[in-house]
Amino acid sequence: MATPLGKYRMLDLSRQLPGPFCSTMLGDLGMDVLTIAAPTDPFGVGIPFLARNKRSMTLNLKSAAGREILHRLLDDADVLLEGFRPGVTARLGVDYPTLAVRHPRLIYCSISGYGQDGPYRDKVGHDVNYLGYGGVLNFIGEQDQPPVIPGVQIADIGGGSLMATIGILTALLARESTGRGQSIDIGMLDGVVAWNVYHMLLHQLSGRLPGRGTEQLTGRHACYAVYQTRDDRYLTIGAYEGHFWATLCRHFGREDYIHEQWTDGEKREEILRFFRAAFREKTLAAWMAELGGLDICVGPVSTLDDVYADPQVRHRGMIVEVDGPFGPQRVPASPIRLSDTPPSLRTPPPVFGGDSDAVLASLGFAAADVARLRGEGIV
Repeated sequence: MATPLGKYRMLDLSRQLPGPFCSTMLGDLGMDVLTIAAPTDPFGVGIPFLARNKRSMTLNLKSAAGREILHRLLDDADVLLEGFRPGVTARLGVDYPTLAVRHPRLIYCSISGYGQDGPYRDKVGHDVNYLGYGGVLNFIGEQDQPPVIPGVQIADIGGGSLMATIGILTALLARESTGRGQSIDIGMLDGVVAWNVYHMLLHQLSGRLPGRGTEQLTGRHACYAVYQTRDDRYLTIGAYEGHFWATLCRHFGREDYIHEQWTDGEKREEILRFFRAAFREKTLAAWMAELGGLDICVGPVSTLDDVYADPQVRHRGMIVEVDGPFGPQRVPASPIRLSDTPPSLRTPPPVFGGDSDAVLASLGFAAADVARLRGEGIV
């Protein structure tokens, strides 16, 4: 099925999680993605299920011949995605100002930790560092306890991949009107700062700095919390609205708590003790059977096996089985639902560099030329 993105081609020079996740989203939606890495790159194709719907080519950009091949590829490409530290592409001679001279329609997206300018430009970092700088990590965990590192890469994916995807699509749309490409500067710290919607609102409304575990949506009150069950599993209660909270209280025979939802002091501690003790009386499965049909916003803290088997996840097709380098494997599908042009899983992860010969042949290189380039370490 033809897709709106099927006419666009991307060259993906990124190697770690943020860039490949971005290009996978676009690849699932039909964009032609060619990943390019150094012939000796130990990362190979990277995370296999993030290499689906992509081709793989090796190319040594430190050589003049390798850069010229990149230029020839860009003659027929729309987007270049890179995730190097700021300044690396300029040293290689493949930065946006250099490439835009020959390719003015090129959309050039850079993902970095702190952005392409500013006092932190050259700092190294990882997800936990960006979450710390951006204030998000300060709100994860219990009151008077250390911050807790989240188990998924919020800054990498939420602050990097998703922002880059939106930027690329916007730039493609803008080019339809202007005829010009542009550069996109995605700093993961920028993305993290933008996630602070709730706490910035609290700060503006109250005039005080929000704290870890002390706000309505961070576990301070019984209506919005995580509870341990008899079998040492956990469930979530998100009875934020008053009617959800009232339903929960009535179910447990504690209508006296209905008007104490946001109380503080000893009464808050009493309510928390009550619900903690109550939820410890039955297993997670028993509670889900008992409460699952009620309007109180309840759910399990699922293991990965639970996610694989979850009926909603399975119904939505969010886990698919594909052929990987070590046989069949379960992988997450695209979360984007389109009625007329849905994403698809068209090709399995490629062999590292497995498309180099075909790509070079499409540029007019003869077999002998390809052999020479390989011998010289250019591909």
